[in-house]
Amino acid sequence: MSNVRWSIVVPEETDRALRSFLAQRGTKKGGISRFVEEVVQSHLFELTVEGVKERIRLYDQNEILEAIDEALAAEWPRCVSC
Repeated sequence: MSNVRWSIVVPEETDRALRSFLAQRGTKKGGISRFVEEVVQSHLFELTVEGVKERIRLYDQNEILEAIDEALAAEWPRCVSC
């Protein structure tokens, strides 16, 4: 996997707070990049989950559970304990 370089702008206070936070934990070189990557991935996951929750609000919970059961049965037809 190759890396890409980002240029981002943050307030000086944010920069100091993050550098202080990472320094207190003994973070080595590249710590800011790893921190930003983890936060971005986490936030994207949260947004994805919220999007899915929004879409499934249109359906009755029993319909969703039935669809899951059908999908599992199709995927693992020999699953007798499911």
